[in-house]
Amino acid sequence: MTPHFNDAPLSAVLALDGQGACIAEARRMAAAFLARMRTDHGVAVSQRAVEVTQLVVSELVTNAQKYAAGPILLDLRIAGALVEVQVWDSDPVLPVARAADTGRVGQHGLEIVLAVSEGFEAVREPVGKRLTARLALADPPPGQVTRGSR
Repeated sequence: MTPHFNDAPLSAVLALDGQGACIAEARRMAAAFLARMRTDHGVAVSQRAVEVTQLVVSELVTNAQKYAAGPILLDLRIAGALVEVQVWDSDPVLPVARAADTGRVGQHGLEIVLAVSEGFEAVREPVGKRLTARLALADPPPGQVTRGSR
């Protein structure tokens, strides 16, 4: 599907069918969106921000594809020094981070998202839910430990 890029606010929306290659498609759209923000709008976007955004998009879209039947909506927007990654799906059940377990294989997606995000929220919608992760666009100053650099 073709993403819809908006100019004001600086955002892009992509409707995904929840099938097959939608995770790769969402990752490509996220990278293209941030590249466009950098080149067309002069937004300072670090390479780390691109990689972390693609990681978060992968985790959130993977969970939507796995647990919700039907379409997924990916909405990216610039909010000051942050990129907001919003994923909507039709399942009303809000995700819960599991307790740390070094023996557990898989199911670490939400833990990863929480570790790299400046902020995260999950909200029920009239249909389904919307998850929002806020990620820094710039790298932290050298030596500074931030929430997203653990």
